[in-house]
Amino acid sequence: MSWRTIAYATGCIALAASLPVWCYEPQPDPATVVITRTAVSGGSYLGVGVAELSQERVKALNLKEDRGVEITRVADDSPASKAGLKTGDVVLEFNGQHVEGLEQFMRMVRETPAGREVKLAINRSGSAQQVAVKTEARKAWTSAGGSGEAVVIPRIELPAIRLPDIARANMSWRSSVLGIEAESLDSQLAEFFGVREGVLVRSVVKASAADRAGLKAGDVIVKVDETRVATPREVTAAVRGSKSKKTVSIAAVREKREMNFSVPVDDGVDASNSAPRSK
Repeated sequence: MSWRTIAYATGCIALAASLPVWCYEPQPDPATVVITRTAVSGGSYLGVGVAELSQERVKALNLKEDRGVEITRVADDSPASKAGLKTGDVVLEFNGQHVEGLEQFMRMVRETPAGREVKLAINRSGSAQQVAVKTEARKAWTSAGGSGEAVVIPRIELPAIRLPDIARANMSWRSSVLGIEAESLDSQLAEFFGVREGVLVRSVVKASAADRAGLKAGDVIVKVDETRVATPREVTAAVRGSKSKKTVSIAAVREKREMNFSVPVDDGVDASNSAPRSK
């Protein structure tokens, strides 16, 4: 039997073990549905379904005041059934306290210890009555079906949710002076290459200054002229500061071993001619 079939047959849905049961009570008018809740909550159990009172129901039940909750269902062999409560009874007082509506009634039931006797003032067919009900510990989550048999609400096993792979933009920096394309390292990559920080050389242009000096893709530049660098911009700025020199000293880590490279700098090329690229 599917969850939808059980919900339709019983009129009740248990959202979770710590929450009340929600029930749907069909009215004489097929187009009307009243949402009720079974008084099974917290540590106490009465075994009744209750609904808020509309103006129409107040008039139909000949109530003097617009307060209370109407009992719409009484579970078999429940405290309410043993006390003689019936469908159509209107609970007006709970242990001497006026019942104003459904939420308040549910709270009073929930806060009453199991095994405690409570006195309910009810209206039955226009007649005021007092009923004593002894609460019980909360029972298993069941709901009476149309045939009167108990139908256990099944536990729903949700399938594992797998998120799809998402493309991620990757920003690299191309330096026309050195002839490299590089990017900053995150902490995991830095640990992989054996450095605290640095700039990873992604590719080296053939016959460029970096290629002639011996730099290779996979090298991690950590210093330019003894100035530590952590971003491609810092590499560019350090090379620009050495523009007047014929060569610039670059320290790079290759296979977790630091190496020094003397990179020739072409005076005729502007060191600021670098641009970022995204992939």
